[in-house]
Amino acid sequence: MEQAVARLAPVLPVLTDLGRRFEAAGHELALVGGPVRDLFLDRTPSDLDFTTSASPDETEAILAEWGTATWDMGRDFGTIGARRRVDGEETIVEITTYRADAYDGVTRKPVVAFGDSLEDDLVRRDFTVNAMALRLPTLEFVDPYAGLRDLAEGVLRTPSPPEVSFGDDPLRMMRAVRFVAQLGLAPAPEVLAAMSDMAASIEIVSAERVRDELVKLLLAPRPRAGLELLTESGLAAYVIPELPALQLEIDEHHRHKDVYRHSLTVLDQAIALEGPADGPEESVPGPDLVLRLAALLHDIGKPATRRFEPGGGVSFHHHEVVGAKLTAKRLKALRFDKDTVKAVSRLVELHLRFHGYGDGAWTDSAVRRYVTDAGPLLQRLHRLTRSDSTTRNVRKAQRLSRSYDELEARIDRLLEQEELGKVRPELDGNEIAQVLGIAPGPVLGRAYKHLLAVRLDEGPIGKDAATERLLAWWAEQPESG
Repeated sequence: MEQAVARLAPVLPVLTDLGRRFEAAGHELALVGGPVRDLFLDRTPSDLDFTTSASPDETEAILAEWGTATWDMGRDFGTIGARRRVDGEETIVEITTYRADAYDGVTRKPVVAFGDSLEDDLVRRDFTVNAMALRLPTLEFVDPYAGLRDLAEGVLRTPSPPEVSFGDDPLRMMRAVRFVAQLGLAPAPEVLAAMSDMAASIEIVSAERVRDELVKLLLAPRPRAGLELLTESGLAAYVIPELPALQLEIDEHHRHKDVYRHSLTVLDQAIALEGPADGPEESVPGPDLVLRLAALLHDIGKPATRRFEPGGGVSFHHHEVVGAKLTAKRLKALRFDKDTVKAVSRLVELHLRFHGYGDGAWTDSAVRRYVTDAGPLLQRLHRLTRSDSTTRNVRKAQRLSRSYDELEARIDRLLEQEELGKVRPELDGNEIAQVLGIAPGPVLGRAYKHLLAVRLDEGPIGKDAATERLLAWWAEQPESG
């Protein structure tokens, strides 16, 4: 315990000061939840969450004297926030009145009832590892539901029966999945059973809240463990049904690999290829949400495109195109932003493009198109493509790796020679209009695309040659007459 408290050293003056202020006003104050849990995980807490016997109005009055600014984070839910700046350093705190929430089980709208004691407040929290507290200013450790024991044993339990806890807020099931990925915990049998029995209730939670938990899961150190629980519990069938759908029935001749396990392995390998968090942009600093989503979803078009061919083969023709559409549809349903939807679905669409390079016979034109089609996603596409090799055939794996090494080297050479990242037609829109004597509009757009294709196919040819190509194209257009 002494070692854990020692990790509070950077924030101890704040804790002591606040604790004494609330005590002087006749109220209790405790540091609670994640910050306390993190002390025992050798982490210095970054967020400071408190609970108090004071009412929101009383809390606000105390914080107004302590801080330089206060704000209402949800007065009806008992939460007041405050900021304090001293000597250029800023501290932000959130303090919530003891709670005893109830939910209607239909709309997920909480009916707030303020509680009377710290122990009663702790029982309504999601998991025992988050139901530990330190009373302030004394630093007395409070752990009525054995959260420290569960943390030491690596077990995820709920302070109240899991059916009650998940019935109060079904999103807690998603939080369980996230904590498996973030903290390396395993759900207790009764927790897993309740998740399986109540999985369908996640549908009453807003897509935005579910998305936020899914993002935290994917950005965790061990997302695979969480995703396996998501699938095993049945939650994935309601959150991201394309994932369990990858568990294709393997035919008796084992003519194709387990796509579900393959996808999780691709995710693991993509994570291993991320750059350091503080690395340059071209290293794809991790954790990278776009890369991880693309790795997980790259094959979701396979179930819809699987065909057993004469002679015993199996095919998934155009699964990358189908998969890109399914990816966009799912991410939109989860309320992801447009840029993320576009980037992830584009990577899914492009993830097979390299396999046409297997014999190394691509022309410079094909390499240019590969780069321009990937655009700003090129470095992620490199990593996704490399991660997609999960074969146990060592020779095949080495051959694929060498082929991609060669492709990357060719790309680097062309990028250096031609600045492919900024490739444009050698005549701009105004010059095209002047050569053809046309006004801006759809015809000019077609002419621009034609010259872009010429640039990709032939590389830099100069403005005179580009003008010749443009005029030759124009002579074949109906509008030229």
